[in-house]
Amino acid sequence: MNAFKPTQQQHWNQSFIRMPDMFGQEPSQPAKAAATLFAQNEAKTILELGSGQGRDTLFFAHNGFQVTALDYAETGVKTIEAKAKHFSMADNITAMQHDVRQPLPCKDASFDACFSHMLYCMALTTDELKKLTGEVHRVLRSGGLHVYTVRHTGDAHYRQGNHHGEDMYETGGYVVHFFDKAKVELLAEGFELLSIDEFEEGPLPRKLFQVTLRKL
Repeated sequence: MNAFKPTQQQHWNQSFIRMPDMFGQEPSQPAKAAATLFAQNEAKTILELGSGQGRDTLFFAHNGFQVTALDYAETGVKTIEAKAKHFSMADNITAMQHDVRQPLPCKDASFDACFSHMLYCMALTTDELKKLTGEVHRVLRSGGLHVYTVRHTGDAHYRQGNHHGEDMYETGGYVVHFFDKAKVELLAEGFELLSIDEFEEGPLPRKLFQVTLRKL
């Protein structure tokens, strides 16, 4: 059974309601690194998948990018819209609720770059991730960059909690799909795999890959 259904959606909505700044207000380290890379490649338009409550969305917009932010949780989208208005960034941010298992609500070749922080390691099957990667490929311009992060199989929570098929495990109500490098390579069809960088985040700490791809 695929766990990325209303139970997970409700869980994220409730979490965002309880914790208005669940992940803090500072941008993530991967977003900072991605912004530098995007600027070096003269990217202007960014598609952000799994934008949460907007800490990275606002950072990208503040640094001059035009951002389209998609998230599964309606609460997160509303929070981003309110923050964009409060910080006078509404002209630089478009936020929409979207289930990434469905085709992306974007035109072909309409973005210079795509960014997601831990969206790929949510409760999405490998087949669903293949389809999502195909959609990212479709909406990126030729040479566009695709940067995403995932928790990997060296993480302390790997094989802990309830098993949901493949390499998906649930702890604390959150389902995580853990990656190895073979899965990163499997999901790189249509892209040049530029790098797989390991890093740590949070108090556990979570162990992650930051994957950088370029559309062929």
